[in-house]
Amino acid sequence: MDLMRHSSTFLLPTIPTDGQSYALVVLNQRLPRFTPLLWKHARIRLCADGGANRLYDEMPQLLSCSEDASDVRSRYKPDIIKGDMDSIRNEVLDFYTTLGTKVVNESHDQDTTDLHKCITYIRDFTPDLEKSNLCILVAGALGGRFDHESGNLNVLYRFSTMRIVLLSDDCLVHLLPKTHHHEINIQPSIEGPHCGLIPIGMPSQRTTTTGLQWDLTDTEMKFGGLVSTSNIVEGEKITVQSDSDLLWTISIKK
Repeated sequence: MDLMRHSSTFLLPTIPTDGQSYALVVLNQRLPRFTPLLWKHARIRLCADGGANRLYDEMPQLLSCSEDASDVRSRYKPDIIKGDMDSIRNEVLDFYTTLGTKVVNESHDQDTTDLHKCITYIRDFTPDLEKSNLCILVAGALGGRFDHESGNLNVLYRFSTMRIVLLSDDCLVHLLPKTHHHEINIQPSIEGPHCGLIPIGMPSQRTTTTGLQWDLTDTEMKFGGLVSTSNIVEGEKITVQSDSDLLWTISIKK
């Protein structure tokens, strides 16, 4: 079984040197305070429908500078706005289209979420040579309505072969597919110590970890039984091996 390595170097102010390329998707929940940093690292930037409202309203506040809000909005222009277009305000749509943002209206598709639509776009239009190193960062993915949050988690499972990280101000979440052993390199200056391994989708009959305060050894996890929440990272490298897909979550420091 192959080893898959994970790192949150995209939260560091320097450009990551791990060889990965990044795409950024902005959703319609409160943007994390570090969204400008994610923007700087990303090679392509998409807003999922009402995520454009968030970008328009909140990016000038996140920068906390004397620059005119309109200038900030022009500088942080998304490459693409995609979704069913039922949430974006008209003035926001007009502002970004005037600047040259591509708009992809998929109002005919009511069976998938706006995040799903954005991930599909990235998957279909990313050159093959880059796909293996691509990581998709999703800002504003957690919090707000629980059905939206659940839909975002479902996207991790529907695109389990892609690296997708859901981000809020407080934590990140990504999938650990059962097809791989996992090595998670912790950035202690910006994340932790609280973490969790969540068996959403199906029970785990056997999960084994190293590097946690409460390590698991061929441990069964399931809803209605043991779930590894409020665990603590003890070192800078965590390993996870499981017979089922697991969600990994870790806190982000203020």
